[in-house]
Amino acid sequence: MTEDDTQDRAGVLPAGDDARRLAEARELLRQSQAEAERLRHQLASAQRHGAQLSERRRAAQAQLDVAARNNRRMVELLEATRTEMTSLKEALDDTTKAPFTFARLEAVHAARAPREGVETGAVVRAGADVVQNGRRLRVAVSPLLDAAALTAGAEVLLDESSTIVGEVEHSVSGQLLRVKESLPDGSLVLAGAADEERVVRRAPALAGEVLRHGDAVTVDPRLEWALARVELSEVDDVLLEEVPDVTFDDIGGLGPQIERIREAVEVPFLHPDLYREHGLRAPKGIMLYGPPGTGKTMLAKAVANALSARSAEGGRSFFLNIKGPELLNKYVGETERQIRIIFQRAREHAAAGSPVVVFFDEMESLFRTRGSGVSSDVETTIVPQLLAEIDGVESLDNVIVIGASNREDMIDPAVLRAGRLDVKIRVDRPDARGAVDIMARHLDEEVPLHVDEVRDAGSAEQAREELIGAAVTALYERSPRTALAELTDITGATSTLHLADLVSGAVVADVVDRAKRAAVRDLLAADLDPAARGLRTRHLLDAVDAVLADQADLLGTVAPGEWARTSGWRGPRLAELRMLPGAGGRP
Repeated sequence: MTEDDTQDRAGVLPAGDDARRLAEARELLRQSQAEAERLRHQLASAQRHGAQLSERRRAAQAQLDVAARNNRRMVELLEATRTEMTSLKEALDDTTKAPFTFARLEAVHAARAPREGVETGAVVRAGADVVQNGRRLRVAVSPLLDAAALTAGAEVLLDESSTIVGEVEHSVSGQLLRVKESLPDGSLVLAGAADEERVVRRAPALAGEVLRHGDAVTVDPRLEWALARVELSEVDDVLLEEVPDVTFDDIGGLGPQIERIREAVEVPFLHPDLYREHGLRAPKGIMLYGPPGTGKTMLAKAVANALSARSAEGGRSFFLNIKGPELLNKYVGETERQIRIIFQRAREHAAAGSPVVVFFDEMESLFRTRGSGVSSDVETTIVPQLLAEIDGVESLDNVIVIGASNREDMIDPAVLRAGRLDVKIRVDRPDARGAVDIMARHLDEEVPLHVDEVRDAGSAEQAREELIGAAVTALYERSPRTALAELTDITGATSTLHLADLVSGAVVADVVDRAKRAAVRDLLAADLDPAARGLRTRHLLDAVDAVLADQADLLGTVAPGEWARTSGWRGPRLAELRMLPGAGGRP
């Protein structure tokens, strides 16, 4: 090995090599620095580019958000536009669509096989029969409807092709006719104008409903169907089927009349077996007659109440209160028809075992003497109708007719004869004892008495008796103070008419009511002072004087004959009624 090799291995380089290598190292360093500078420039450029991209991304995101908002607004606008267009289209369709027509549905038919040689396939298809403007048509039913759910007799809508597209609310308007008879198959015989009769079917609304003679129903004349029952007041107004709450205990001063009416009415109704055993029949009717205000109507009501209270097996009675003047009708035959309805209703109730009282108040207004010429002679048909109902083929078992009138002289004799209104009871004016009985019912223990009256009498009961006694004495006093008029009959005989001759149950009740009102006025004038409360003797006596004055005023305005007929005068025919000086307290 040489010396140079040894030096190289020892790391010792020649001087020329060191310079060369140093220069290479410096070059390499310069290149590295240049590369680093270039990389720094690239990094800065990349950073600037990244910042630009981030800015572009933010700008793009902002643009995207704006576009999304605009897009949502556009969608909403499109939805609103579509809705509006749909509404406009529907409105346009509605304005240009052909109108629906109405028809009455008769029946719905299911599809079936045709009868060969008689029907074609078109005839037996599923459909419905309707009546439109008087024409019967067979039309189709929309497939959107359940044909089985359609109601016969209902109104339906037809479109432009005469297809049923809907059922409308049931209408009951139509011609009003009266039921004459209900046939076994459910159809009805109706009576129209000029004795015209027609047979119609029942609409489903009337299926199973009991229709009686005289009931009113609406009818579609083109369809011949009874659509609905109509409750009219023309007959119901004159009928009161409720049991009155008046009892015989509420009626005073009519003891003998009450006994007679009980014997005539209650015994046959409550003990029919005894009547059959003795071969007796119950009276068909009772006639209550007498002056006005004597309690005839109250007696009839008490009869119905008594029958209801004593009916076997807890049954009830019916009281048909016939208001005579309201029963009259200007159309020929209408009053007679209503009388038939009244008795038919009475027979229906009686057939169920209930006693029925048919009460004709003011009977002379309906059943006047035929041919008298004092009216329009409507009684020439009304009276025979009543007689036919009482004596007709149809029995009136369990039905009693009671008539009331203060002009029995105007009632047709055929109505009053035996076998019709058998029992005739005169309900006359009460005497003093009867007036005490009547007043005791109006001046009972519930009416407060003044403390002075009670103290002077010793007890409230004794004071009440003394008050009643004083009032009745004043009513029945026959003295110049109570004298009203001088009556002269056709024989020339004269008599003096006193207040006592005009007293009735209504007058007695009026005296008590006037006294009660006077007691109330005195209490109010005393500012409700308890010391001023209660009825006094002077209240009753002042009331008697007021009634006396009223009777005098009434007598001064009437003709003698008319007064005699309405007041219950039973003497010879009056020729003159002369008011006495000072009658009723007048100068």
